[in-house]
Amino acid sequence: MRKTATCLLAGAFFALAMSAHAADKPLKSVGVTVGDLANPYFVAVGQSVTREAKKINPNAQVTVVSAKYDLNTQVGQIDNFIANKVDLIILGAADSKGIGPEVKKAQKAGIVVVAVDVSAENADATVMSDNTMAGQESCKYIAQQLNDKGSIVIVNGPPVSSIMDRVTGCKAELAKHPAIKILSDNQNAGGSRDGGLTSMSNLLAAYPKIDAVFGVNDPTAIGAELAIKQAKRSDIKLIGGVDGGPDGVQALKTPQSLFVVSPAQDPNGMAAQAVDVGYALMNGRPPKNKVELLPTPPITRANVATYQGWIRN
Repeated sequence: MRKTATCLLAGAFFALAMSAHAADKPLKSVGVTVGDLANPYFVAVGQSVTREAKKINPNAQVTVVSAKYDLNTQVGQIDNFIANKVDLIILGAADSKGIGPEVKKAQKAGIVVVAVDVSAENADATVMSDNTMAGQESCKYIAQQLNDKGSIVIVNGPPVSSIMDRVTGCKAELAKHPAIKILSDNQNAGGSRDGGLTSMSNLLAAYPKIDAVFGVNDPTAIGAELAIKQAKRSDIKLIGGVDGGPDGVQALKTPQSLFVVSPAQDPNGMAAQAVDVGYALMNGRPPKNKVELLPTPPITRANVATYQGWIRN
C-alpha cells in the first residue's frame, strides 16, 4: 500500500509539473540584434535562435537584424522590437555599456532581454564564450611557436566585452613571456576582414619588423593575413585568431597560410541556450547562473582534422 501511495503521490507531482509547464506563456515573437551579419559567426547565431524558438513554438516569429557595431542603429532596432511587442530580445550588444538604458526600456515594456556573445548592461541574463580564455589560449600558442621571444601586434576591435576580454586574456598570457614585446594594441579593425586588412596595412607601415599577429576574431586575423601577403612581408611568422569558424578552419588547413590557432566558439549552442534561458525567464524560472561562460578550446593544425566546427543544433 505504501508503495502504491508513493507512486500515486509522485504521479500527482508529475502531473502538476506538466500542467504548470503547459500553462507557460507562449513564445510568439523574438527580436535578435547582433554586431554584424557580414560575419558568419553572427549569421550562425541568428539561424540558431530561429531554430530554437521554433522548437518551442513552430509559429514563433523571429526577426534578425544587424547593428553593424553602431549603438544608435541598435537602439533604433530595439525600439522597433518594443513597438512590435516581441516577447524576447536576444542581444549581441554593439556597445556593452552604452546599450544599458535601452535594455531597461525594453524591460519596462515587459520584454526579457538576454545578452549573447557579449555582455550588455542591465540584461536579464548573459550567455557567452569565455573570451578571456580565448585570448589566453591564442596568445599562449603564439608564444610557444615564437619560442618565447619576438614581437607581436594585437589587432583590436569594437569596444564590446568579448573583444576587450580577449585582449585582456592575451596580454595576461604574454606577460608571462617577457621576451615577447607588444608593439601595438590600439588598432580597431571593427571585427571585420576589411578592417583587419586596413588596420594591418597601417601596422606594416609603422613597424618594419613584426614576428606575429593576434587578431581578436577570425575575420580580423584573415584580413591581417591578406595585408601581409599584399605587402609581401616575410618577417611575420604566424597569426592567431578567435572563433573556430569556417574561414578560420579553412586557413588552418591551408599549408601556406600564416594562420595557426583559433580558440573555438560555439555560436549555435550559445544562441540556443540564450533562447531557452529567455523563455524560462519569461515564465518565472531564472537561471542558476546569471552569466554563463562557454569554454573556448584552441584549434590548431594539430587537431583541426578532428574538429567538428560550428555544429548545427
